[in-house]
Amino acid sequence: MKRHNKIVICLGLAGSLSLPACAGRQKTEHPAQQQTLSKPPISEQDTAPPYSSNNSARPEKSYRATRLSGDFQGYSAVDDFIARLSEHHGYSKEYLYGVLSQAKRKQWTLDYLARETPSSPNAKPRPGAWSRYRSQFLDEQHIAGGTKFWRQHADDLHRASEQYGVPPEYIVGIIGVETSYGKNVGSHRIVDALTTLAFDYPRRGAYFAEELENFFVMTTQEKMDPLKPVGSYAGAMGLGQFMPGSFLKWAMDLNGDGKKDLWSPADAIGSVANYFSSHGWQRGGRVVTPATAVNSNAGALEAGYDTHYSLDTLRDNGIQVADNTLPDQNNYKLLRLSTNSGDEYRIGHDNFYVITRYNHSTHYAMAVHELAQAIKARMR
Repeated sequence: MKRHNKIVICLGLAGSLSLPACAGRQKTEHPAQQQTLSKPPISEQDTAPPYSSNNSARPEKSYRATRLSGDFQGYSAVDDFIARLSEHHGYSKEYLYGVLSQAKRKQWTLDYLARETPSSPNAKPRPGAWSRYRSQFLDEQHIAGGTKFWRQHADDLHRASEQYGVPPEYIVGIIGVETSYGKNVGSHRIVDALTTLAFDYPRRGAYFAEELENFFVMTTQEKMDPLKPVGSYAGAMGLGQFMPGSFLKWAMDLNGDGKKDLWSPADAIGSVANYFSSHGWQRGGRVVTPATAVNSNAGALEAGYDTHYSLDTLRDNGIQVADNTLPDQNNYKLLRLSTNSGDEYRIGHDNFYVITRYNHSTHYAMAVHELAQAIKARMR
């Protein structure tokens, strides 16, 4: 949904499969998050240029074949997929044969994923895990790059923030963590990535087949040549790393040129803001509040972005909240961060949870938050 140790094929923006980072996650909706995939070595990436709105779309008649050939010839699942798309969306089978006959099977991707051991969602982080993760994003490259990006696209950020209620720094923070402000959008043809994972990766094949279907719908609606868009090795696209399903739900044409182009900073900015707004971002709401543990009881509490505590419960268990103006409610998230010098604590609010809809990870959301605050401070 790249730099994360483990990447949820990412909005997340949406629900998710975000690769890092990434964007559409477990079948909820991150632009790219559905399963845990880590970033392959850069040397193994393709070198095709990213999709650009300047690439003229090729009409459906440009891709026609009377049968399926190429790397996926003989796959009964591909034949079933073609029949379903023809029936549900009205595509001619000749068109689908023509496109999918040109899809390339990415054997190295399958080999790479076969070596990966999925991490348990309940696994306890290793000591210092947050310090290591944080160092990947809270560096001069990301902070200075975010400041430059903000200045270059200030008008678009202001427009999106006013329209959706999401502060500019959080939009910039997402794009910084996901693709380093567009420097790392990926270079894999989306049709190759999704076709390979849909039909040769049984663990998540159904999810990727659905995203391949979404990809065909997306390219048709946006008049894109289906062989042109490139992105992550799991199919996440653009500066915000949206999966095709997230694109269909939350992509925005912020600059009003008639195209939703997530490789365009303006549209990526608008789409990230729309994603957050659609997932419940509260205009002017808090994100994180500092906290400290004053006794050993705090270590026994379950922590994570999806926990729910009242202030009384937290205080009774040794969590001291820095801000004594917080309202009493039962929806505070206890965040425990393992640093090189021991555990640190934060209180997460509803807006923090919204960030995790992009990538279901406390570390990811904290990195976005701290990077956003560092960029905002630099802008001042």
